Amino acid sequence: MIKSLRALLSTMGDSLRDLAPIILVIAFFQLVVLGQPIPNLIEILLGTFFVVLGLTFFIFGLEMGLFPLGESMAQAFARKGSLFWLIVFAFALGFGTTVAEPALIAVSQEAANVAADAGMIDTDVAAKESYANGLRYTVALSVGLAVLIGVIRIIRGWPIHYFIIVGYILVVIMTSIAPKEIIGIAYDSGGVTTSTITVPLVTALGVGLASSIKGRNPMIDGFGLIAFASLTPMIFVMAYGMFTL
Repeated sequence: MIKSLRALLSTMGDSLRDLAPIILVIAFFQLVVLGQPIPNLIEILLGTFFVVLGLTFFIFGLEMGLFPLGESMAQAFARKGSLFWLIVFAFALGFGTTVAEPALIAVSQEAANVAADAGMIDTDVAAKESYANGLRYTVALSVGLAVLIGVIRIIRGWPIHYFIIVGYILVVIMTSIAPKEIIGIAYDSGGVTTSTITVPLVTALGVGLASSIKGRNPMIDGFGLIAFASLTPMIFVMAYGMFTL
């Protein structure tokens, strides 16, 4: 109990250190450059405290639960020796974590609102919800496929740069033929996908799997799944736009 409390306090200190540059920059420009007092100082200080607290518990939770869970499950599947179930687990993990991403949910809803305002889809709630869900599940499908491919790459020991080169060639080709209204959303989808929920579990999966397979180096083979998860949504969302817009 005492050990966990010390670890929590240490994590809180790290969170304060990480946030300190942001606070100093904002304070400098507000007080020195703009020469204005900070508005609603009490509310801002309270909000900053909650940010530190939230970041502390988030990082502490990752270190205590999600990272060990992802690594242990990857190692268990590797020991089990069942390629089929490992691939199913990889796809389900990528799909499930992406569907739950708060950033992706927010971007999908905003994209639906903008599309409705532009007259690209109907303005009723059902139409916007359908568009947002279609975008969201398209991204989730692409990430599930990306994690699946990444797991196969780790098992086979294939170099990652060939996949990245081919992937971005496809992105360039898709950009030239996709509707211009969807291109920005597609590019943003690659970024918001790799966020608070997806990154810890997918990274732990890659590192745990590479650590469990003889001849694989976790530093070389264990990382790179996030690159796939950022790349494939751009291709899939542009394809989604070609069929829906």
